[in-house]
Amino acid sequence: MPYEPPTHTVERSLRATTGAKIIAGVDEVGRGAWAGPVTVCAAVTGLRRPPQGLTDSKLLTVKRRTDLALELHQWVTSYALGHASPEEIDSLGMTAALRLAAVRALEALPVRPEAVILDGKHDYLGTPWRVRTVIKGDQSCVAVAAASVIAKVQRDKMMAELGVEHAHFGFADNAGYPSPVHKAALAEWGPTPHHRLSWAYLDALPQWRHLKKVRSWAEGNVPGIEGQLGFDF
Repeated sequence: MPYEPPTHTVERSLRATTGAKIIAGVDEVGRGAWAGPVTVCAAVTGLRRPPQGLTDSKLLTVKRRTDLALELHQWVTSYALGHASPEEIDSLGMTAALRLAAVRALEALPVRPEAVILDGKHDYLGTPWRVRTVIKGDQSCVAVAAASVIAKVQRDKMMAELGVEHAHFGFADNAGYPSPVHKAALAEWGPTPHHRLSWAYLDALPQWRHLKKVRSWAEGNVPGIEGQLGFDF
């Protein structure tokens, strides 16, 4: 399916309006998974021409995405990854866990960015970061697209490694997202140490429901539950 390649339009706008020279594109993967961390990549690319075929990782085949990630490792000016564990997701909620992972990625860059392009419409970073949110930024912005591909390939690799000890769950194929194999394994074996235990899928598993973690939300705060799908047999 044809698509418009990403550009440096947003980066150029930020440079012109804020004077920022070091701009990081930020994207996440794993928000809607039932198991594994949420992973954020921060990538700094400058204004060079991107590798051929760069776009949102979800639009690429596994092989193309993997090959492109290897190319991007050498092409980007710098990149860093940050993760928030299932335990941190259960404790903090998804929105705060995303911020934690993003800050870890940004602070791991060799030079602190002067501005951040964040995929989506919600700024989950906030101060002191200077943030520009861009809906579908992983398709339209070069730095965000690069972060998208690197984050997806790295997290898929992590989930495949975790799946070696939990073969019934098919983590190498589903990356911790709901799938028939994943659902069947949960029903029979219950959650692994890598599962998020505050999520709604446990409500449909009577024999494992006692493991569910319930947090008391502070008054006025809304839990970050984006992507929490039901078990839905």
